[in-house]
Amino acid sequence: MTLSSQPLPARKTPSPLPQPAVGGAWEASSDVTAVQLPELRPGRLPRRVPVRRLRQILCLLPLLLVTVVAVRHRSVLAEGFAHLGTAEWPWLLAAVGATCLTWVAAACTRQGAVVERLPRRRLLATQFAAGAANHLLPTGLGASAVNLRFMTVCGLPLARSSAALALYLLAESVGRVALLGVLLVAFPGALRLGTLLPDAAFGPLLAGAGVVLVVAVVVLALVRRVRSALVSFLRTALGEARSVHTRPARAVALWGGSLTFPALQASVLVLVGQALGLSVPPAHMAVAYLAATVAVALVPTPGGIGSVEAALVVALVAAGGPAAVATAVVLAFRVITVWLPLVPGAVTLAALVRLKVI
Repeated sequence: MTLSSQPLPARKTPSPLPQPAVGGAWEASSDVTAVQLPELRPGRLPRRVPVRRLRQILCLLPLLLVTVVAVRHRSVLAEGFAHLGTAEWPWLLAAVGATCLTWVAAACTRQGAVVERLPRRRLLATQFAAGAANHLLPTGLGASAVNLRFMTVCGLPLARSSAALALYLLAESVGRVALLGVLLVAFPGALRLGTLLPDAAFGPLLAGAGVVLVVAVVVLALVRRVRSALVSFLRTALGEARSVHTRPARAVALWGGSLTFPALQASVLVLVGQALGLSVPPAHMAVAYLAATVAVALVPTPGGIGSVEAALVVALVAAGGPAAVATAVVLAFRVITVWLPLVPGAVTLAALVRLKVI
């Protein structure tokens, strides 16, 4: 038995394993393919809801809220549209035009509250959308949230955006009260305040205001964080107001818009009253509107729905109008200023959210 002279096959040696380098990292050999694992950041969890899906939900939310509000007030809508059918259309068309100009006045006031130049078209579209948001949330919160988001997207810091928002609200309130005061001086018999606010209501009103003031003072005195936050905000707001008033164009836009906005709103009520034949002088109707909106400003209802109607009817009756015609004028006025722009405003709001303008 002889052994084969053929050599045995060479044994395949395994590839060397990667060796640790000097710095503690592993160094792979040329025969091993490096596999990169995804980098894990400590303290971050995977998102459950994609941002795109969340934005789509936010786009549909205004339309859903409009549907809910319209269903809840369907009787008011039906009666208001019925009164519009019997009105004189030239006056109504003028009222619609004045309503559209209110968004231009609001955009001017918003621009006047900041030093930086805001994009005009986006600013005007934001005011239209803010009007719809303001009727879906408690008074002032919807429009404030939309405009605050718009200014931060435009690059303004949150502190300065909040200061500009506070300056706008202050200017709008001062303009409305100042216009009411001027009209009351010019037409002293335009409104019977005793009918609008009985003498027995002055005591509880003053007591409530005193309680609110005392609570605010106590909170500021005891809570240091609230006090420091308020001081910081006031410092920023005063600096922003000083910067705005150093530019004449911004100051004119701020105060001119704050006076024009309530004047246009009052003119809409006057035009609707003329369309329905309300036997109240136009100046007295304007006084009634301004007095009612100033009184309703403290009532936190969505867009003033319900409270504005009641206050306007009482104010028009106090100005000398018949109750039935005054009710018809108020319902038609609210249809033009609130319900007709509500659906396109909600669609604009959804589009602005989708386009990341707000």
